[in-house]
Amino acid sequence: MWRRGRWFVFGLVLVLVVPPLFSALALRVNYAGDLREDARTRGKDAIWLGHAWVDGRKKDADLAAFAERIKGTGIRDLYVHAGPLEHDGTLPAARYPRAKWLVEAVHRTMPGIRVQAWLGDVLATEGPDGLHLEKAESRAAVVTSARQILDTGFDGVHFDLEPLLSDDAHYLSLLDDLGKLTRARKAPLSVAAHQIDPLPGLHSVNGALSGSEKWWSQEFFGEVARRVDQIAVMSYDTWMPMESLYGGYVAQQTSLALEVTPESTDLLMGLPFFHENDLGHHENAETVEAAVRGTRLGLGRTDPGRERFGVALYVDFAAEEGDWAAYRAGWH
Repeated sequence: MWRRGRWFVFGLVLVLVVPPLFSALALRVNYAGDLREDARTRGKDAIWLGHAWVDGRKKDADLAAFAERIKGTGIRDLYVHAGPLEHDGTLPAARYPRAKWLVEAVHRTMPGIRVQAWLGDVLATEGPDGLHLEKAESRAAVVTSARQILDTGFDGVHFDLEPLLSDDAHYLSLLDDLGKLTRARKAPLSVAAHQIDPLPGLHSVNGALSGSEKWWSQEFFGEVARRVDQIAVMSYDTWMPMESLYGGYVAQQTSLALEVTPESTDLLMGLPFFHENDLGHHENAETVEAAVRGTRLGLGRTDPGRERFGVALYVDFAAEEGDWAAYRAGWH
């Protein structure tokens, strides 16, 4: 997944806009409390899978091992990287030569599991290079690429377009056009979503200071959620230095997303199945355990009866045994 941020500016925003002690206390309090026993998997989880599954590197033995890995979990959707898109929105078929093998093998060996094509590109929002959503011909090409990938046999299509500014009307227009295609095909339309403003208007402040936006407004998140069948929040790379603060942040993000996601849309919260340390991600803070607990707290407090809800695991090729164990122990 393409992740990017101006972390120095983000830190400056936190210092100037959010009094640090108050912010930390609020998140820590948000991470406290009892978990509802029914705030667990609904069997609608997903996992992002790398490009090796469609370019020939993965074989039958790998698929058999993966099937055993997810057996007994709530995973229903596989987001398989089949892109990236070209900057003009087109998708060369040479990028996914083994897609048919994968889809047919999953359907044969893992009944009930859906295989969605994960497509994405860098957007030209912070520079001249990238996909220009403001161009009608580019949006039309993306729809054609989605049709092309569905013709290949994929069950659905999952889009990750970044960095995507809040309130982007061209993105909403693209989703409207994609929705017409996927509904006609009876295929799910899924997207990866930015995090929601932890404070109202914070995306605007960050944008004004840096020319970049890390968050979406809650209203825009709702606009996107109403246009798709599934929305997965990229609830990692949060800059949080402690596990309790990260878990509290995930709990808040879960509640904010639940408030504006319609009952007809699957809402998934991302789990960090990767390990690295930089200013945006501290692996000792952004743990699967904290993300699962935060997700369960947010679900239990905000909408415990929500059925179309789950978690999304990012990403298979960076996951460690402990990540899988924490997912099973905490969410099942």
